[in-house]
Amino acid sequence: MHRSHDASGSFDSKASRKLQDQRRMQFRRAIETYTEQRRLADALSEFPELAMISRPLDGLHRRNAEPVR
Repeated sequence: MHRSHDASGSFDSKASRKLQDQRRMQFRRAIETYTEQRRLADALSEFPELAMISRPLDGLHRRNAEPVR
């Protein structure tokens, strides 16, 4: 017996594929970000004085993020 496909079944599969694609792209972006960070870290390791300059700036951002007491 052949079963006809209704619109809701098609919609569910499309929505499912869309969610899978979104997750896949999010994962891919995370991998690309990690790869770029590793590449920059390797480049900075050749110039330790540059790494020392950027660290105090990181601390400055964290201090500004804390609430004032």
